[in-house]
Formats: sequence, structure tokens, C-alpha cells
Amino acid sequence: MPRPVLEESRIHPAVRERVASHHRDIVEEVETAVRAHAVVVVGMQGNPFPRKARRLLQDAGIAHHHLEYGGYLSQWRRRNALKMWTGWPTFPMIFVRGVLAGGYEDLKALHDSGELARMLQG
Repeated sequence: MPRPVLEESRIHPAVRERVASHHRDIVEEVETAVRAHAVVVVGMQGNPFPRKARRLLQDAGIAHHHLEYGGYLSQWRRRNALKMWTGWPTFPMIFVRGVLAGGYEDLKALHDSGELARMLQG
């Protein structure tokens, strides 16, 4: 099911560039990491779930790349650009082979079911 995204034709031409470039640097940094690494964990300081995800991967012997953007009281506007880009509302955002796999609980379910190992074999 595709998620709704406001059509460009419904954005006034005077603000289209601002919408398109809103914290584009953070999105590009994550896109670059996702292309370069099989597993990427995007998180923030103070949130225990990115740490849990990294620990699960470490304990499973799965190499991963970690990106961290601010904490609860800092860089939230920058992180918001990632939420708008992915449609995923929370951190961590975990990418496996370029695919957004969800957050910690989703990663754990993939690991426990063996699906994570199958995803990484490809």
C-alpha cells in the first residue's frame, strides 16, 4: 500500500525548492551510508532502542554502520527530514541491503525468524 505524499503540483512553486532541499544533507548522508553498508542503524542519543539494535547486531556478529543525530532536545528538525523521507516515525531506522526494515522490534523479529540472515545472504 503506497503511503500518501503530497503531490508536487499541490506545492506552490515559490516554496517547492525549500521543501525539496529541507535538510537534504542529512538525507543524502543516510542514502550514502545505505548504499555503502549492508546494515545501517540510524539513531539518536539518549534513546535506548538504537543501542539495543546495535547490541543485537553485534551479538549476532553482523557488521553494521551507525549514524547518530542529536538527542531528544537537539537536532530534532534535522531528524524530522529523515522521518518525512522514510515515512518511519521513530528511531532507530534500520536499513538492510538498502531496504528500510523498521526499528528495533522489527529487527529483532527479523533476526529471531531467520529472515535477517536470509536478507544478508543476497
